[in-house]
Amino acid sequence: MVRGKTELKRIENTSSRQVTFSKRRSGILKKAFELSVLCDAEIALVIFSSNGKLYEFSSSRVIDKTIERYLKNPKTRATMDNVQLDLRQHLKDEADELHKKIELLEASQRRLLGDNLDSCSMDDLEEVELQLERSLKNIRARKSTLFNEQIDQLKQQEENLMKANTELRKKVGTQNYTNFI
Repeated sequence: MVRGKTELKRIENTSSRQVTFSKRRSGILKKAFELSVLCDAEIALVIFSSNGKLYEFSSSRVIDKTIERYLKNPKTRATMDNVQLDLRQHLKDEADELHKKIELLEASQRRLLGDNLDSCSMDDLEEVELQLERSLKNIRARKSTLFNEQIDQLKQQEENLMKANTELRKKVGTQNYTNFI
């Protein structure tokens, strides 16, 4: 019986994903071993699971020798240099984008504080006013919630004190009665 083709996308269910990882990991390690034996090839395989656990296979006694050999290869150096350049460019672009976002957020914050409003149009000012009204509404709702919680706590405390007071009055009343007898 032939299995259907598996769609290549991330498995959402974590337990299913872990089971698939374990089965496929053992399968790829087995294939690496078979390739090294059948073809007398030097193979090093490194796998990191999603939670950071390391799995490795090496056809030589020490995986470090294979990795060192890989790093000394001229093609590897050129590839690694290109990867590093691409990574640097990506990080620079990301930093520029974050810098722009920070500038926009700082400008928005200054407007909300009432600074630099001279350059704002009427629409911008109305948007700032709406933001402030929404913020004030949220603040008042939170404040009201805190007051209600505090009132409930004080009512509970009052109830407990009233019970304690009633018990003390009962004790004092019975003691006075026993003293008279």
